Amino acid sequence: MKIRIFHTKDEMAAAAAAEGAEKIRAALAWKGEANIILATGASQFEMLANLLLEKNIDWSNIRIFHLDEYIGIPVDHPAGFRKYLWERFVSKLPVPPAAFYPVNGSAADPRMAVAELGRTIQAHPIDVAFIGIGENGHIAFNDPPADFETEEPYIIKELVERCRKQQLGEGWFPTLEDVPKFAISMSVRQILKSRTIINTVPDKRKAWAVKQALEGPVTNEVAATVLRYHNDVTTFLDADSASLLEGKYDA
Repeated sequence: MKIRIFHTKDEMAAAAAAEGAEKIRAALAWKGEANIILATGASQFEMLANLLLEKNIDWSNIRIFHLDEYIGIPVDHPAGFRKYLWERFVSKLPVPPAAFYPVNGSAADPRMAVAELGRTIQAHPIDVAFIGIGENGHIAFNDPPADFETEEPYIIKELVERCRKQQLGEGWFPTLEDVPKFAISMSVRQILKSRTIINTVPDKRKAWAVKQALEGPVTNEVAATVLRYHNDVTTFLDADSASLLEGKYDA
């Protein structure tokens, strides 16, 4: 894993977007199309804004997937990740993407939605995954104990209280009781199938998770530790999120 540390969140976000854009352009040059995954949440605001500014990307040949969605909230819910990505990214592209595959958390049968989306992503291997790490060390909604074994692309997960408190703390829900207890999440192994992973993790509140992910033991109690097994992942940090690290890294 490559680790890059920047003084500010804005510097970190610009660098992450630039490296991800370079990988997207390489995929387009190689095969004429690209498949990407986008993360959501407050930690991705700046990175996504910078990715929109990147030039010479033919978005009309790019399919967009995303990591997760709460079960039981409508598509227009203020905390929904479908709404987040549409408003903050997809609708702002210079041209429509080849496809946008939202995770349908409001489906009448979530298991059918999971199976259908799984078949779709298996038909379109991912070139670049833009992800982050949660305060409890999760990637997507793979809360502890994360399933490191399943080959299913998407799974249904029960969210632990620490994860739900993060969503409350970021201001997405008025009370903890309003935060859904279940979500559809991309699985750990599906994330690891991405050719390149751009991992963007700012803010002091993520410092514990970053330290565990990079310097703690590999364990399904901290799903992000598994990223060390991937051969092309770069983790982008700001000074706050890197503040507990003891090793020497690029700065």
